Amino acid sequence: MSTRRLVVAVAAAAAASTLSAAPAAAAPAPGAYVALGDSFSAGSGIAPQTPSGICGRSAVNYPTLVARELGIDTVRDVTCGAAESENLAGPQTGLGGGVAAPQFDALGPDTTLVTLGIGGNDIQLVQLAAGCFSVLPAPLTPSCSDRPDTYSDRIDAFAATYDTILDEIARRAPAAQVVMVGYPTGIRPGGCLDSQPVRPADATYLQARIDQLNSVMSRAAVAHDATFVDLAPTTRDHDVCAADSWMVGAVPTSPDAVVPLHPTAASHQNTAREIVAALR
Repeated sequence: MSTRRLVVAVAAAAAASTLSAAPAAAAPAPGAYVALGDSFSAGSGIAPQTPSGICGRSAVNYPTLVARELGIDTVRDVTCGAAESENLAGPQTGLGGGVAAPQFDALGPDTTLVTLGIGGNDIQLVQLAAGCFSVLPAPLTPSCSDRPDTYSDRIDAFAATYDTILDEIARRAPAAQVVMVGYPTGIRPGGCLDSQPVRPADATYLQARIDQLNSVMSRAAVAHDATFVDLAPTTRDHDVCAADSWMVGAVPTSPDAVVPLHPTAASHQNTAREIVAALR
């Protein structure tokens, strides 16, 4: 085990409390924890929200829960809704002209843990999902699975971007253990047309693209000695079709999570558990 892995592993093993509202009883981990990522990491739309400008960070997102569980005092959560990979090294401009600083600015020699959840906006996963949802039956609207598939090639090509991102994290934070966080299961193959307006073939196609992006991310993690947290196994039974869903549907039904096709607070709790387990 490398020194940087050992630093994080020891800190994780020391944490004895559960993921709850109570603060962790363990001693703080050395160094800083930096959380990088998009809305799936920021918890955009999940109440309560923090004063985070254009980024829409939730006070109960998984970076907050991970830091609490591991007893980390120095936390720089720079996750931001709508972030793309270019916003890691460059600023992000939002609606109304608000600007978020480059996320990589939070990295430094004191960083011992980094979580990274990025890529969905680059390949336009949410736009793909929105295009697959339709209240009109075929053939009144075209099936997204029947359109020319530009997404598969786009996802495969994104592997090079992950390589660049991970190289830059290693350069800026050489002591950090890096955890790449996959995207949760959105919708089961075949979908659930009775509750969500997406045709069976389109649901299968949509989830296949999410799975493909996770596979690309996993391979990048292996190539760069990072840890990949695969959320698919623990979220498969909590997709947008499930009675106990951890995903907001096409039409939000709770004021506590209002961004369609995004994870709920329960999903963030699960993600935090999976990250902590991976570090132990």
